Amino acid sequence: MADQDARSGEDKRPTGIPALRWEEPPEGPVLVLLDQTRLPAEEVELVCTDAPALVEAIRSLAVRGAPLLGVAGAYGVALAAVRGFDVAEAADALAGARPTAVNLAVGVRRARAAHQEALARTGDAGQAAAAALAAARALHREDAEASARMAAHGMALLDELLPAGGHRVLTHCNTGALVSGGEGTAFAVALAAHRAGRLRRLWVDETRPLLQGARLTAYEAARNDMPYTLLTDNAAGSLFAAGEVDAVLIGADRIAADGSVANKVGSYPLAVLARYHHVPFIVVAPVTTVDPDTPDGASVEVEQRPGYEVTEVIAPQVPVTGAGGGIPVAPLGTQAYNPAFDVTPPELVTAIVTEEGAVSPVTAEALAELCARSRQVTMS
Repeated sequence: MADQDARSGEDKRPTGIPALRWEEPPEGPVLVLLDQTRLPAEEVELVCTDAPALVEAIRSLAVRGAPLLGVAGAYGVALAAVRGFDVAEAADALAGARPTAVNLAVGVRRARAAHQEALARTGDAGQAAAAALAAARALHREDAEASARMAAHGMALLDELLPAGGHRVLTHCNTGALVSGGEGTAFAVALAAHRAGRLRRLWVDETRPLLQGARLTAYEAARNDMPYTLLTDNAAGSLFAAGEVDAVLIGADRIAADGSVANKVGSYPLAVLARYHHVPFIVVAPVTTVDPDTPDGASVEVEQRPGYEVTEVIAPQVPVTGAGGGIPVAPLGTQAYNPAFDVTPPELVTAIVTEEGAVSPVTAEALAELCARSRQVTMS
């Protein structure tokens, strides 16, 4: 099970805080997670010793973000294998923890396949566990490398679309180092622009109801000394109307075969605003986020989150009275509509940027070609 090791904000961690790491203390291997539900008030780590603890961490959003969920899922399979638990049972539980995030299932499948292959070949449980761990570590490393390539491709696209520089970029949810083995997806592009002296302003959507923008993206932007401004989600329209947004950069939790993009709820309204105001709407995600088995946006299973996330707010170190552990902001018994994601159709997406390059215009044929090229690179 998971336990907590609180660390003070005076810890002087480096800017690149590891959101996830594998450790092998004397009492046995563990997966250590930076608890993102506690940021930015405090930096607290969760120590997972088994797959059920990791499943709970995923569902509670202590660990989150499409690429990192894939890495976490792979390590979860390895953790079950190394500690002698039922690997198939652990894999099924992990893969189903958040249904919309396709990377989670991809990571689980990869580690499980490595485990099964080694077990069938050698008949040795120890070697099979080592193979699962090697697969997880490889995925972790590849994700970091993919992050750097996405940042480069995204910067090239921004420079092509906005040759004057001085980019004013609007982003939604959190897509930085907290969701990746590297520096992230969409946030990594903005960070690259900042380092190149070409980011004039990063507009950060609060991202209600769980405030991943206010709590996490602003946290990462501040640690990287980026020029950023926080806004409520419903203030974005006024920014577009005032001509203060040059591009929108978001991540993705699943991209359907036709190019429909499932991302944190609130992304679709930004796409509509961007189209009306002739502003590029750019999605940045690894190729593993493209799911050829999901034909279109209507086929995406959208996770429904608990209503108390809307009817209550969480305030660290404040007495709570709500059923979800927060402060009620709506009358008792209020019903809430709380989808975790919405789906943006491909015709509203200017480009999808991956580690293998950008797709624009976004079509099923272009995505299929990109995925095929990625598989050839992987196999070579």
